[in-house]
Amino acid sequence: MALGAYMTYVAAITFERWAPNWMGVYLFVAIPFAFLVTFVLGYALERGFIRFFYNRPLDTLLATWGLSLIMQQTYRTIFGAQEVSVPLPGWLAGAWEPVIGIQLPITRIFIVGLTIAVAVAVYMLLYRTRWGVKVRAVTQNRAMAGATGINTNRVDALTFALGSGLAGIAGCVFTMIGSTNPGTGQLYIVDSFIVVVFGGVASLAGTALSAFTIAQTQNWLEFLLSGSMAKASILLLVILVLYFRPNGLFALRTRS
Repeated sequence: MALGAYMTYVAAITFERWAPNWMGVYLFVAIPFAFLVTFVLGYALERGFIRFFYNRPLDTLLATWGLSLIMQQTYRTIFGAQEVSVPLPGWLAGAWEPVIGIQLPITRIFIVGLTIAVAVAVYMLLYRTRWGVKVRAVTQNRAMAGATGINTNRVDALTFALGSGLAGIAGCVFTMIGSTNPGTGQLYIVDSFIVVVFGGVASLAGTALSAFTIAQTQNWLEFLLSGSMAKASILLLVILVLYFRPNGLFALRTRS
């Protein structure tokens, strides 16, 4: 997320300096640019680092935590420790008022629309392409998928890279609602983990429904309770659900 946010910042200052008349559309260049950079980095990290820690959960957590510290320091060295802000295009300013008394920020509407578009694109990729079939085959039964000729290592690398690219898009979106700093994205680690586990690993629909359910429940609880109590209540709810359904609410059936 941090890298995607910083790449959006780079795109913004590049347009601001070399093509100020095109600042209104720089975001449509920044989004694919952030995706591409984080996709490439994700692929390189999986091939040169992550793949050596498969089947070693504790080592993976420690190694990736150390990697995050290295990346944060790299961002401080290149961009500085201070927060940086990305200018919004003029057409994203203001709010839409469908009825009197209700105003919806244009930025939030754009984020919702982009989220839906990305979700549909990922769905089409996983369920309507040959590569998606390979991904689902490896997820369900790695040994059998390898026996049929699927290069499981390549599938692992590209899937990890795709996830990194999607995080880059999330970082790009983050610049519309907050400032960017070397620690951008850290506050979402626990929430992301809860969403995936609660919805069911490898279930795209489960992840989407889980994210929506948890977010809406937390907003209602924050309205009734304090923020910390709302977070604690969500954690208790997730623990209760996982006690009865350890694989999540929408876990896919797998073959072993």
